[in-house]
Amino acid sequence: MTTGSGGRHTPARLAALFAKLIKIEHTIFALPFAYVGAFLAVDGIPSAHDLVWVTVAMAGARSLAMALNRLIDAGIDARNPRTAGREIPSGLLSPVAVTLFCIASLVIFLVAAWQLDPLVRWLWPIPVVAFVVYPYLKRFTWLCHLWLGAVDGLAPVGGWVAVKGTLPWQAWALGGAVALWVSGFDLFYALFDVEIDREQGLHSWAVRFGERGAFWGARLMHLATVFLLVLAGLGLSVGIAYWLGVVAVAALLAYEHSLVRPGDLKRLDAAFFTMNGVISVAFFGWVLVDALA
Repeated sequence: MTTGSGGRHTPARLAALFAKLIKIEHTIFALPFAYVGAFLAVDGIPSAHDLVWVTVAMAGARSLAMALNRLIDAGIDARNPRTAGREIPSGLLSPVAVTLFCIASLVIFLVAAWQLDPLVRWLWPIPVVAFVVYPYLKRFTWLCHLWLGAVDGLAPVGGWVAVKGTLPWQAWALGGAVALWVSGFDLFYALFDVEIDREQGLHSWAVRFGERGAFWGARLMHLATVFLLVLAGLGLSVGIAYWLGVVAVAALLAYEHSLVRPGDLKRLDAAFFTMNGVISVAFFGWVLVDALA
């Protein structure tokens, strides 16, 4: 298949390129929280049918979101030395190929949505519109991080409504917790590109408030994350395992913040990638234990 710069790739190579394009390994950030929403919605274990289709819907939605981001930001990425080697700027994948991938991901998401609670069939445009809007926001506002957080915060809300067909305040509290968690670590992530963003006239929290402002913003958001997890737990019939999960999230966030500080970003990769995967899996693990108890 011809994908970019006139090149041809084997199916295996093509699959690897698309997996890298969407950073498939980072699905670990969002998928566990979709399961958290589903498990807490039914106060137990959802049906195998629901779990399978929630997984497929999340995979389709996240693939669509990441591919759209890469497609819309291809020009910006090409001008940034850190991102110029990504699949579209480097010519490994063509915009046409990525557009077709977006369409396929949307179809997968919609097929999965139609297997879940009927309410999902009315709500599916919300995340899709959010996916399209997000990449453009950095061109206009430093609040783009909060939009990204809100998009990822739909994971537990979506998991809840997919199996229960309702949207109580507890689901929104879980969504808010995830939204602020993601927004907070995205403030860290933006520190990679502060200078190039300034040069290109792009907006971020770090460009607007500086490195120290990004750290304080992340700290406050992550404190609010823990608060909202506590609030959600108080409104649910949860056991000790859930509360141990909240304690684990608080401890891991504190450790994440200990890895980096203003003027010392050497371990930023570890704080962003490794610890956030650990946090999402650990919290879901405790919710699973609670559901099995």
